[in-house]
Amino acid sequence: MADSVRIDKYLWAIRVYKTRSDATDACNGNKVKVGGQNAKPSKMVKVGEVIEVRKGAIALTFKVKALLEKRVGAALVSDYAINQTPQAELDKLKTPVETFFVRRDRGAGRPTKKDRREMDSLQGDMDFGFDDIPDDVAKHFGLTEDDDF
Repeated sequence: MADSVRIDKYLWAIRVYKTRSDATDACNGNKVKVGGQNAKPSKMVKVGEVIEVRKGAIALTFKVKALLEKRVGAALVSDYAINQTPQAELDKLKTPVETFFVRRDRGAGRPTKKDRREMDSLQGDMDFGFDDIPDDVAKHFGLTEDDDF
């Protein structure tokens, strides 16, 4: 086996990206760094290098444990890469996203200034506490009475 492999192929093989073209696009979009430097898709990685990948709101960090060019099963990924992502980054995946939807009739068009003010006033009235959250929702998001809202 070679002593280095392309970064896009490696990220695809360890299942960071679903397709190799997704990995290539991420490299071209400056979302992948090797040793703190932006990596092009053709960048060759070696054992021991640290790879930082920005996926959405989180930054994943991997250390190359062994090289591979073919995609492996999820259970075997730990043989080839060490996930060094800080827990604070992983916690970002669990944070509940607060959304507020106002139902409008189909074909009603854009809201008027008056409609927008009413929606904003409704959104401002969303002052609630832990007791207002259903138990199953709180359990799903790992919320406790000690959490601040």
